[in-house]
Amino acid sequence: MTTNDDLSELLAAAMAAQAHAYAPYSRFPVGAALRIAGTGEILSGCNVENVSYGATICAERNAISAAVARTGGAIADALVVVSNATPPVVPCALCLQVLQEFCPPSLVIHLANDGGIKRTVTLGELLPQPFSTFTAPEDRDVPASTPGSESQ
Repeated sequence: MTTNDDLSELLAAAMAAQAHAYAPYSRFPVGAALRIAGTGEILSGCNVENVSYGATICAERNAISAAVARTGGAIADALVVVSNATPPVVPCALCLQVLQEFCPPSLVIHLANDGGIKRTVTLGELLPQPFSTFTAPEDRDVPASTPGSESQ
């Protein structure tokens, strides 16, 4: 359950990340902050654009990448996405697909702008039929070694 204090902390982290966004091409800075289930740790990300556009990384994917780098793939139970748009934007389809890799359909996503949180939805509402289904990390069939790590 998310309290008002928890939500304020998530929103503040997302807004702080948004302030660091590198968005010289779109001029559309976005920040995201997620809370790791169980520990309550908050990790954030911002969008980082590239002149080739295809190499651009959205805030939500940067936050998930930070979570994977920090925890090895822990599951988030809340996400705040903040932009300057009215109404606030939802994560793009690519971000939703990456989120579903690490989060259950019940992931709560709060959409915000400089006026605060304006809408709350779940991952399952935004992505009702993902490319594949959610599998908790402990249930994943992960190879024991990665390509190139075998002994010669």
